[in-house]
Amino acid sequence: MSNSAAPAESLLPYSYWTEEALRLVVQDALSHAAEHGLPGDHHFYLTFRTSHPGVVMPGHLRARYPQEMTIVLQHKFWDLAVDKQAGTFSVRLSFGGVAALLTVPFAALTAFADPHVRFGLRFESAMPAMASQSAVEQAPAADPEAPQVVRLDAFRRRPVRE
Repeated sequence: MSNSAAPAESLLPYSYWTEEALRLVVQDALSHAAEHGLPGDHHFYLTFRTSHPGVVMPGHLRARYPQEMTIVLQHKFWDLAVDKQAGTFSVRLSFGGVAALLTVPFAALTAFADPHVRFGLRFESAMPAMASQSAVEQAPAADPEAPQVVRLDAFRRRPVRE
């Protein structure tokens, strides 16, 4: 007979709280880059929902990316700013030689990666803390068109076995 019982269902939204804490990691990385620039070969991939409330972007880009967009902060970006009060970041990028200012709420992020150090985060939900528990734990269906983001666990250093 096994003593292994199924884990109790949490009445607290731990998944949501964890994601919100990890969004602060992205906020800190962008704040650092805004103040000091990107050090060495660090560069960021940021994927966000373009239809999320508060996303500000030119109409031609919204038409081209109606659901989700990935931007890269590496060599050519300007005016990166983080507004911690508003919970947003803004950056000016060039699209086909035309500059565009984007403003993105951190809650709109679905992924963040710094390939230089093989660091990545995937965000499953941006639901309010008062959401029902079943909604908080429910992951969206996999979208075959979505960018492939590798989970952070895949990059954790493992002890070397001799």
